[in-house]
This record gives sequence, structure tokens and C-alpha cells, in this order.
Amino acid sequence: MLTKRIIPCLDIKNGRTVKGVNFVNLRDAGDPVALAKQYALEGADELVFLDISATEERRATLKKLVLSVAEQLNIPFTVGGGVNSIEAAEVLLQSGADKIAINSAAIKRPDLITDLSKRFGSQCVTVAIDAKKVDNEWKVYLVGGKVATDLDLFEWAKEVEKKGAGEILFTSMNNDGTKSGFANEALAKLNKEVSIPIIASGGAGNEEHFIDAFQLGKADAALAASVFHFGEIAIPELKQNLKQNNIPVRL
Repeated sequence: MLTKRIIPCLDIKNGRTVKGVNFVNLRDAGDPVALAKQYALEGADELVFLDISATEERRATLKKLVLSVAEQLNIPFTVGGGVNSIEAAEVLLQSGADKIAINSAAIKRPDLITDLSKRFGSQCVTVAIDAKKVDNEWKVYLVGGKVATDLDLFEWAKEVEKKGAGEILFTSMNNDGTKSGFANEALAKLNKEVSIPIIASGGAGNEEHFIDAFQLGKADAALAASVFHFGEIAIPELKQNLKQNNIPVRL
């Protein structure tokens, strides 16, 4: 059985790690390079680095910072934010990223998923989907959750898989930063709709929430930020708790 992954996420703005609630009210959460080193030592399975203002500011991802973070890591490293071309992805992979996460660019040009997959392999391509439940329907959002679309979460997930994505990073905007638990019903439905791995994001507040994401949501990995950044959950203890609940993890 494949082990479940625990993934800290570094949301980057102006070179610092930040964290908000429902994608707004950002506060400083520390130096990304120091945090990356800490998480690698603590036993995180992967690390995600999202340059959250790159698309909005229409600029490339912070290459030098990616390089500095990559130097601290011996675990898979996914980088996203403003990646809108083969060339942009290549720069980040050459700077130490193992995978590329695309979001807004994939919606604007779905064939970019296919192009990246053919060039670098599907295992390198993560499609991040930010979605919000509105009137009982899950709708996809662009530009760091600032722009609504008519896309249905589940239909878009199926399209993403068809286009060649290796995994999906699903963030529930309703749950993000609330520490009220992951969107397990949506996760479980995604698990039925697609066969590629699903990373759960948005809502982690305690260790039980991770257990629920794996047992109820059927997620392949769980991503969190503030609970790790501010020392509310320690990764080694979390993994021991998961193991005691018969969830396979790498210790």
C-alpha cells in the first residue's frame, strides 16, 4: 500500500512565508529557507512552495529563493505561482524544483498541462485547483482565489487528468485557514472521479483533521501551512498518530 504524504506548504509573498484565512488577511510566518530546512529534518514527505502573488503581479516565480530553498531539501519539492510556459517551468526545475504546480495558466490554456507532461513527464506536473462551494456547487477560482469561473471542480479535475496531470492539489477556499477540517466530502468525490493522486489542502487545525482527510476524504496526501509554521502540530508526532490509526506513513 502506498504511504500517505504529509506536505507543509510555503505560501510566499515578498520573499517571506505568509498565511491567511480564506485567502485573505495574510500574516508573516517566517523565513522560507529556515522553514524548509526544519521541515526536511522533521520528516515531511514533500514541500510545496507557492509564490502566491506571481500571477496577479504578472511576473515569474522567485527563482533565487527557489534555489535557496532547494539547497536545504532532500525531499521532493513542488514549486508554483506564475508558471505559464514550458520555459518558466524549465527555469524552476533547473533551480531545484522536482515538480511544477500550475493553476490559473492551466485554466486559461489547458493544453499547457499536456505540453508540460510531454516535456517533463506527468510525474512533474501538479495542477492546483482552488475551489469554493457556492449554493451547493463547487466552483473553480483563478488568480489566487480572486477571480471566479464557471468551471465545476469535478469536471475540471477530470479534464486535468485527461490532459496529463500527475496529481491534483485541491484547496477548499471555504476551509482555508479556518482550522475546521478539510473538505472531506469533496475530497471523497474527487477520489471517485479521477485516478491520479489528490492532495488535500485547506482547513487543517488538529491531528484528527489529517486522519479524517485520509480515512473519510480518501486523500493521497494532506497539505497544511499555519499549523506547522506556528508549531501547533509537530510532524513526527502527527505521523505517529496516523500510524496508530492504521494510516500508512513513512517514519
